[in-house]
Amino acid sequence: MTIRVKKLNHVFISIPAGGEEKAREFYGKILGLEEIERPDAIKSITVAWYKINDIQLHIGVENELRKSRRHLAFEVEGLEKVKGYMLENKVEIKDGIPIPGRNRFFCFDPFGNRIELLEMISSK
Repeated sequence: MTIRVKKLNHVFISIPAGGEEKAREFYGKILGLEEIERPDAIKSITVAWYKINDIQLHIGVENELRKSRRHLAFEVEGLEKVKGYMLENKVEIKDGIPIPGRNRFFCFDPFGNRIELLEMISSK
């Protein structure tokens, strides 16, 4: 059997207990993501769901968090302005290893989750 993946539906990230308001501040206000209603059946185990075009970001509480290289990647417009905005909001950033065809940097949410922000470079 060959599994035919239609699309990425959602990504789930974890935050520590007590970080719910910081998560909403970062993802809802700083990144400007649209929070959407969560199903009643899982409201007790998730913090928030956000809509990003036709993909969702789900955030939940987990007791044991470890820093790693795993990350989300958001393609944006105006990467340099975005970088300046992140710095203005005191968001930790780190430059990434250059990759042909894209400009990028990483930022970190208040819980150490790594997020890549990238802009594709036109090959005109």
